[in-house]
Amino acid sequence: MRKLSGKTYWLVGASEGLGRALAMRLSKAGCTLVLSARNMDSLLALAETLPGAARCVMCDVSDKDSVIEAAKEAGEIDGMVYLAGVYWPFPAQDWDADQTEAMFDVNLTGAARVLGQVVPGMIARKSGHIVITGSLSGYRGLPGSIGYSSSKAGLMHLAESMHADLRGSGVDVQLANPGFIRTRLTDKNQFTMPFLMEPDQAADEMFTLMRSLKFQRAFPMLFSWLFRGANFLPDWAYFRVFGRK
Repeated sequence: MRKLSGKTYWLVGASEGLGRALAMRLSKAGCTLVLSARNMDSLLALAETLPGAARCVMCDVSDKDSVIEAAKEAGEIDGMVYLAGVYWPFPAQDWDADQTEAMFDVNLTGAARVLGQVVPGMIARKSGHIVITGSLSGYRGLPGSIGYSSSKAGLMHLAESMHADLRGSGVDVQLANPGFIRTRLTDKNQFTMPFLMEPDQAADEMFTLMRSLKFQRAFPMLFSWLFRGANFLPDWAYFRVFGRK
């Protein structure tokens, strides 16, 4: 079991939704937090509600200079959780170039920017904890999910590669793959979302992962079996079930 109390964690994407709920969960567990997002007012409001120590550092993950400056302000940390993400649902027939690029830039490249500032120092210290937020939608391509699912798939692949490289180095990498969470982003969906979780529920799942020594946690469990099991379907069967008719 991993000890989190007394550790300093940098939460990137902490201003709302899952990030906000996880900040509260970690603060109650005795962690010191560095909270980052683009909206400083939201971060300051969150920090005032936390029971433990927290600092706010503005960070726009789509801007390299902003990430570099934020990492300097964050200072030496024990762990980093990447929660930043943007989402717009649309199919390939309605391709939106700007929104597609933004999803890749924030969800995937943004993570790479932050990790580039964090990982080298952890490796040098032979100590650190990286938690990356993927998605159940990243296991296989889904209709109506141009940009989002693909960017999350890349992020999940990145976490797996890091875990493969860093095992035994003192730097632990974990991957959380949630399903639908009730947030401003999922409010855009015009379809029924099975097993819809509240942010607090998802934060509890992530907290359970972070305290464990496991690499990956996909949740809700029953819903995750559908997505993980789909990896074993042949293409003809998968697209007959999941492809647009």
